[in-house]
Amino acid sequence: MKSAMTHGTPTATLHAAGLVAAMLLPGPAAAHLVDTGLGPVYDGISHVLLSADDLLPVLGLALLAGLNGQLTGRRALFAIALAWLCGGLLGYLSGPAAVPGLATTFSLLIIGTLVALDRRLTPMTVVALAAALGLVHGWFNGAGIAAAERSVLALAGITGTIFVLVALLAAFVVQLKAPWTRIAVRAGGSWIAAVGVLMLGWGLRPA
Repeated sequence: MKSAMTHGTPTATLHAAGLVAAMLLPGPAAAHLVDTGLGPVYDGISHVLLSADDLLPVLGLALLAGLNGQLTGRRALFAIALAWLCGGLLGYLSGPAAVPGLATTFSLLIIGTLVALDRRLTPMTVVALAAALGLVHGWFNGAGIAAAERSVLALAGITGTIFVLVALLAAFVVQLKAPWTRIAVRAGGSWIAAVGVLMLGWGLRPA
């Protein structure tokens, strides 16, 4: 019994690691909409909450915006939501973007690293990052929705969820005062960057 348990533990660990990798590394060019049975808007909401390649950059952007103050957070909030919606509509109407799928991975690396460094950025810099993030990821979402022949209303659920997530998380970070709390936020950014490194390695692996 003891021997079986000893040999089974590495196998269970490998299976668990494979499951986590599968959850974190979905193909970036599809919408991955879950059919909730509640309509396209709720399908879009579930997509954001269940797709790590979209959720993690959004959370990282919210952390970055919050670290740079209330004004930056407010501007980045509207920039990412509007850009995501516009990018989604363009992708829905035009099809796949002429942008490599690894672009979504680089968004994790860049935003996660900036959060970890905790460097003061101008509001326009954060807004530009938010707009670029929204356009690229939104385009992939819109193209995937069109390819799956799903309703464009799913974009409303996606962008609405992103707006709420960024608003809540950025507002939470803005009001943090103790030095250790900023360190905790920076640690979160380092984890996001680390996931980006893993995803980059996976994307560049030999076929």
